[in-house]
Amino acid sequence: MQNREKRIAWLFLLPLLVALTGVALWPLARNIYFSFTNAYLDNPTDYSFVGLENFATVIEDRVFWGAVKNTMIFTTVSVAFETLLGLAVALLLHRAFAGRGLVRAAILVPWAMPMVVSAKIWEWMLNDQFGLINKALIWLGFLDKGIAWTADPSLILGTVIFIDVWVTTPFMVLLILAGLQLIPEEIYEAAEVSGIPAWKRFWSITLPLAAPAIGVAILFRTLDALRMFDLSYVIAANNENAMTMSIYARDQLIGFQDLGVGSAASTWVFLIVGLIAILIVSILRLDRSAA
Repeated sequence: MQNREKRIAWLFLLPLLVALTGVALWPLARNIYFSFTNAYLDNPTDYSFVGLENFATVIEDRVFWGAVKNTMIFTTVSVAFETLLGLAVALLLHRAFAGRGLVRAAILVPWAMPMVVSAKIWEWMLNDQFGLINKALIWLGFLDKGIAWTADPSLILGTVIFIDVWVTTPFMVLLILAGLQLIPEEIYEAAEVSGIPAWKRFWSITLPLAAPAIGVAILFRTLDALRMFDLSYVIAANNENAMTMSIYARDQLIGFQDLGVGSAASTWVFLIVGLIAILIVSILRLDRSAA
């Protein structure tokens, strides 16, 4: 009976495995394969093997390390702000008040919009000549003239982070709020009857019990931020001050038509993201075992 159930289980899993192989494993294998060749995109069938030369080329490129630095700064700052804001907003939405359902639906609008649309909206709003943000800051007396938020090398990465926080915070709110709703209300009622102050209830009850949901939210958001492409590319194109690892790989593959180096760069991105994912999962497991 057990063998029969196992065969049935594998039978149901077979379509998923076939689809996963076709859309993920096979392209990944081809990408790794071409990273060891000198193939070009205009004629990918004409190539020879060059070993680790493409990987060395990427590692020795200062632009790549600049992209790695930008990606790490973007990921660290954006995920930190999104987690703190997401937790704060989730705590507010967890409380009962009139119109809570409408507010919960409305707060998801930025995240529900396509990233390209959100990026273009903010690009227009931050325009130094006719952007709404500069007009408002000038009217309030904070500025004498408009600031080129998306062109100034010292501001462009911060601008991308700001837009990403606006777009993605609702995602963190959604995941953290789901975790808060799993906490039994009886625990809070007992703590309140015992005279435990609100800040201590938050620190001793809410945070520990919501930690798994917060950890999953941080994991998902970190992996997504490390692979970020669309927002930075729409706002800054291939500007080195806001270039991410994904944009660097795209430039090598599409811009320079270098299939070998582009594949090697993509493989480096895959390895870096995979390593960070393993570290985050390991830390979450250590936290759980310690608890």
